[in-house]
Amino acid sequence: MIALSLAEIASVVGGQTYDIPDPSVRITGPVVRDSREVEPGSLFVAFVGERVDGHDFAVQVVEQGAAAVLASRPVGVPAIVVDDVQAALGALARHVVQRLGATLVALTGSAGKTSTKDLIAQVLQRKAPTVFTPGSLNNEIGLPLTALSATGDTKFLVLEMGARGIGHIRYLAELTPPKIGLVLNVGTAHIGEFGGREQIAQAKGELVEGLPEDGAAILNADDPLVRAMASRTKARVLLFGESGEADVRAENVRLTESGQPAFRLHTPSGASDVTMRLYGEHHVSNALAAAAVAHELGMSADEIAVALSEAGSLSRWRMEVTERPDGVTVVNDAYNANPESMRAALRALAAMGGASRARGGRTWAVLGKMAELGDEALAEHDAVGRLAVRLNVSKLVAVGGREASWLQLGAYNEGSWGEESVHVSDAQAAVDLLRNELRPGDVVLVKASRSVGLERVALALLDGGAEGEVSAR
Repeated sequence: MIALSLAEIASVVGGQTYDIPDPSVRITGPVVRDSREVEPGSLFVAFVGERVDGHDFAVQVVEQGAAAVLASRPVGVPAIVVDDVQAALGALARHVVQRLGATLVALTGSAGKTSTKDLIAQVLQRKAPTVFTPGSLNNEIGLPLTALSATGDTKFLVLEMGARGIGHIRYLAELTPPKIGLVLNVGTAHIGEFGGREQIAQAKGELVEGLPEDGAAILNADDPLVRAMASRTKARVLLFGESGEADVRAENVRLTESGQPAFRLHTPSGASDVTMRLYGEHHVSNALAAAAVAHELGMSADEIAVALSEAGSLSRWRMEVTERPDGVTVVNDAYNANPESMRAALRALAAMGGASRARGGRTWAVLGKMAELGDEALAEHDAVGRLAVRLNVSKLVAVGGREASWLQLGAYNEGSWGEESVHVSDAQAAVDLLRNELRPGDVVLVKASRSVGLERVALALLDGGAEGEVSAR
């Protein structure tokens, strides 16, 4: 964070200082909410959670070097006390962003936010110092903490924005007003909470409504609900996609033998070839979104293409591809899942399976529940199970309870002999099955919603090889 005195921070957040001998002391370290991340000069933000009260760590973090605590009550050590810690954190982030002078890029969408954010960051880092959301910390706490990690030399601030209801993105955009707003897609993630895709589109479009006239709204030309958001912004609109009408588009899209996308990138400033290190054709749209942002910020087509071709995955458990010594390839995409990302992952698995079949290998889809689908849950799980069979995935292993049974039933009904799928009770049962069945050349995809914890299957297969077992979460 840019250095601010405790007195300045108290003024910004409307707080009272307690047990602070010298209010001119500056925060020179990071602003953190986890006591394990405290460094000398930090500001520790004390949140009260369901199981842990950050105020209980106040003495400890000051002993570790924190300069003060942002708290809702006096804690016996240097503290700035406010009525609402979350609101104060947001106010501090807004103040720092206004002082920075950095170009703020915000993005949202139903799927691909984190992967696209990581691509944008890796491209822009080649141009100037860039700070971006770590992982998917895209809510009312994670977003301001990311903004506060920017320093005086930060030129680009890339923030991922998530939403679970109308008004959420509007609130985040008011905390950290973007100059460039990117909307990737409108899918079915969290549809059970929103009530329908139209409501999701309403929420996602809040991002472009607040853009300034001299800003840019970057919209997916291939998604009608996103493209329609052009009428909701006073900023200039830049379209990306495979449509011929897109300003930034891809032509000659294909997958390499290993399942990595390649295409000809076209921007208003020129064209260049891209071959990505990431896996799956769905990354083409993510790459085009990143390219549109980079073009808007002055990078040439050649510069963008080189950066996209060299970019890797920065966030864990998102299409992480690892080959074991015995020749089995494990694709850990278990961080989260929704119908769109499930379909994309299955298509990537099918593409990777082409090379594996040539070596006598098979493809395995180890899938679990997709959460928060409401009344669409049965139909969406059934459709994913059917798609696995249509893509010629060798075996679907559905893991868990009711929703997993719907996955398996869809595959069973779509298959010729009912041998294309199996339903197992839990992660350990999946590992036991795979341990007995996998052979060199096989490719295993592991994917489910975060609440399922299916990454344990992938980690067991990698940590223990053929003898791996699930460890406790």
